[in-house]
Amino acid sequence: MAGGASCPELAAAVSGAGGLGFLAAGYKPAEGMRAEIARLRGLSGQPFGVNLFLPQPGPADPAAVADYRLRLAGEAVRYGTPLGDPDRGSDDDYDAKVALLLDDPVPVLSFTFGCPDAAVLEAFARVGTVTVVTVTSAAEALAAHRAGADALCVQGVEAGGHQGTHRDDPRADGRGLALPELLAEVRAAVPLPLVAAGGLMRGEQAAAVLAAGASAAQFGTAFLACPESGASPLHKQALTDPAFERTVLTRAFSGRPARGLVNRFIREHGPFAPSAYPQIHHLTSGLRQAAARAGDPQGMALWAGRGHRLTRPLPAAELVELLAKELDAGR
Repeated sequence: MAGGASCPELAAAVSGAGGLGFLAAGYKPAEGMRAEIARLRGLSGQPFGVNLFLPQPGPADPAAVADYRLRLAGEAVRYGTPLGDPDRGSDDDYDAKVALLLDDPVPVLSFTFGCPDAAVLEAFARVGTVTVVTVTSAAEALAAHRAGADALCVQGVEAGGHQGTHRDDPRADGRGLALPELLAEVRAAVPLPLVAAGGLMRGEQAAAVLAAGASAAQFGTAFLACPESGASPLHKQALTDPAFERTVLTRAFSGRPARGLVNRFIREHGPFAPSAYPQIHHLTSGLRQAAARAGDPQGMALWAGRGHRLTRPLPAAELVELLAKELDAGR
């Protein structure tokens, strides 16, 4: 939901084909988000969604961040670029984005890394925006239900990119629930509509989660290789490259658990990365960009779900149509 992959062109193509495209607003200033919403509306008159990151509470351990910075000194030399400033503060502009979206509402708004206050969810209900909160446990689902969320995105551990946990607990690293188990637990805990997410790549899988009680299925990695996706060509190629055999949850690039293709950077630094988001994200941002410019996927954050090998590089509208046919067959 950040980094440019889920851009206006991709969201518009998905919505225009009958899906519900989402625009990633993470890591963008409010005015940047406003401009992309305007571009999306110019491309499609169909409903769409926007995703926001919740601000992260509490400072990171400065000593742990400093140790990791020393560890990455060789990467700065390798790519000929300085390490970023981990203490530069948030560039996410969350409050300004909320104000903008209340002033100029969008059809659907989803939240990741936490649950907004009840007053915020109530304000969006008044302007007609459907709110969705990402959850990774039944406890998070109950909290979001009590706060007034309209629906929940139930994210299994198979999902690519960042895990949407409400609290970043290093003791829970790698212990997330698989989507079928999590969906069953959340469905038993709350009476809200559920969007199932995590490793879904085929319409038959969507049919399975709908049969298990979900109201909708969410596809992420499946659309990364589409020509409309803003993912880099190197990222798109890596999804089916035999050199990248598996995915793993890692803190190596951002300081928060995220699932990506295992590459050199993750192997060498992942075991030592501290729980420090967004500090590690800021620290490694320049390295990731330099690796992309150098054409080196071994230094990039190649976010991907467990089903990445099933990626199909089709135009987004064709992929939506194919998924719909597979869904019908699966039913």
